[in-house]
Amino acid sequence: MRADRKAVLNRLAYIEGHIRGIRKMVEDDQYCVDIIKQTYAVKRALDKLDVELLRGHLAGCVPEGIRDGRADEIVEELSDLFELSRR
Repeated sequence: MRADRKAVLNRLAYIEGHIRGIRKMVEDDQYCVDIIKQTYAVKRALDKLDVELLRGHLAGCVPEGIRDGRADEIVEELSDLFELSRR
């Protein structure tokens, strides 16, 4: 993994904590709109995690793969990621 491992682990800890908080809100029968607002916050945090991971991949794994003669494979992976992001 080429992404900043500490930043990724911090982001995951934040997301995990947020999920636990949402679970507690549901258990405590909190107002639905408040829970939905928190799920949106988790989605944004996941998007930021994706950006961090993709930056690391583009900075390290992609150039390395191209140097190793795997350009077609790298392009296919990036194409797959692009398609996933559009769903």
